[in-house]
Amino acid sequence: MSTRPWRAVEQVMGLPISVALRGRHAGDRRGHDAWSAVVAELREVDRVFSTYRADSVVSRLDRGEMTPAAAPPEVREVLAIAERARVESGGAFDVRRRGDDRVVRLDPSGVVKGWAVQRAAAHLAALRETDYCLGGGGDVVARVVDPQAPAWQIGVEDPREPRRLVARVPLRDGAVATSAETHRGPHVVDARTGRRPTGLASVTVVAPDLTWADIDATAAFAMGTDGLAWLESRPGRSGLVVLDDGTPRVLGQPARCLPSASSTPSAGMPFMSGPTIGS
Repeated sequence: MSTRPWRAVEQVMGLPISVALRGRHAGDRRGHDAWSAVVAELREVDRVFSTYRADSVVSRLDRGEMTPAAAPPEVREVLAIAERARVESGGAFDVRRRGDDRVVRLDPSGVVKGWAVQRAAAHLAALRETDYCLGGGGDVVARVVDPQAPAWQIGVEDPREPRRLVARVPLRDGAVATSAETHRGPHVVDARTGRRPTGLASVTVVAPDLTWADIDATAAFAMGTDGLAWLESRPGRSGLVVLDDGTPRVLGQPARCLPSASSTPSAGMPFMSGPTIGS
C-alpha cells in the first residue's frame, strides 16, 4: 500500500472541500470516481439546503411554502438532528433564531455541513484498502484501514496566529471539527440570548462522526466559558479549547500540544480553516 497521498480540492457549498487518499485506490479511476461522487452529492445537498437559493427546500420552508412533513427525508433528518442538538445544548444551539427584524428564520447550516461531509464520506469508505481524509471548510472525517499504517495528522490552528498550530490530533477513524471566529469573523451566537459568546477563542472537538463533532464545537463555542464543562459531559467526545488569552485546555486526550516555535505547518500540508490535513 502506497503511503503517498493523492489529493484534490473543489469549491462546493461555498466551502473548500478537500480529499486525501492513501493506498490501493489513491489516484486511480476508482478513487477519482469516488471523489466525483462525493462532489456530486455535496452539490445536491447545496441545492436542497442552501439558504442563498430562493428555490431550495430550506428557503421554501423558511417562507412557509412547505411544511416539514412535506419535505424530503434528508431534510426531515437534518431537522430532527437540529432539534436534538437544541435540547442537548439547553437551547444554545438552535437552527431557528429571531433576527434583528424580530422574524424567526430557519438556517440549518450549523448541522448541514458536518452531516453532509460525513454522509458523502461513504463513497470513500467503499474503496478497498484505501485510507481517506475528507475535509469541509477545515473540519475533517477520516479513516485508516491498515492498523499498521500511520494515523492522519490533523493540525489545529492557533486562533490568534492562524499560520501556526496549537496541536496535532492523530486520527485513525473519526472526525475533528473546530469552531472559531478566525476566518469568518463573528458568526456564532448563543441562541438563548442572541449575543456573541465571550471567553473562548476556539473549540476543537474530536468525535466518532463529523455531524456531532461540528455541532458540539459550535454549541460549546456559543456557550462561552460554560462550554468547557458542557463539552466534558458529552459522551465519546474529547477536544482542545483555546481561551481568549491563548491558554489551551485539553479535554480528554485527543491532541498533542505543540510548542509555538515548532508549530508552523509544513509546506507539504494543505492549509485550511480549522484543522489541517497531514499524513
